[in-house]
Amino acid sequence: MTNTILEELYNIRREILAEHGDDLAEYLRAGLAKTKAAGHPVAKITQRTIRCTGAAKSGVLAVDNQSSPPGDR
Repeated sequence: MTNTILEELYNIRREILAEHGDDLAEYLRAGLAKTKAAGHPVAKITQRTIRCTGAAKSGVLAVDNQSSPPGDR
């Protein structure tokens, strides 16, 4: 048994990707450019990293690495 709604969605997705050379990254870049051209604000998000220090690895559990008991904070 096929789901006609899902089949239609899959076909549309294939058409959209085909318009961008089957390249998802190109599709996303085109969407971003279109959004900027329309004057919509676009957030500039940078990836954050977690510093790995000796203190971060001192305990087995996250609770072991807390500086003081919860009642003292």
